[in-house]
Amino acid sequence: MMTGLMVCVAALVVASAYGALHRRRSGRVRVYGRDDDRRLGAAELGGELGARATLVQFSSAFCAPCRATRRVLGEVAEMVPGVTHVEIDAEARLDLVRALGVLKTPTVLVLDAEGRVVRRAAGQPRRADVIAALGEAV
Repeated sequence: MMTGLMVCVAALVVASAYGALHRRRSGRVRVYGRDDDRRLGAAELGGELGARATLVQFSSAFCAPCRATRRVLGEVAEMVPGVTHVEIDAEARLDLVRALGVLKTPTVLVLDAEGRVVRRAAGQPRRADVIAALGEAV
């Protein structure tokens, strides 16, 4: 009986540690090597690129964090001149989702003026992280 209790406690500790790590990393804006020199144009995005940078958001219909991300990215795009926010329905654009390796929604890509992917966030990013990522793009 004591062994079963120890196994349950160990499983709870491991699951809690994993959950805390996952929550901490979710939404952080970071660089991924596979995006290097990948360029996206207006035709692929379904909208015009920003003069200085573009925030591309992959969303799905029933994604609650996608609504909050839409609000944050829209506010940042309004604050920073030359920055555009483009939202893409991941379910409708599976070709682009697969090509870019989007695994969950929301996923945010930060593009520079030429459409090059310079940063990526999986999960709901914080406003400060988005603004900092734009610093590299502009």
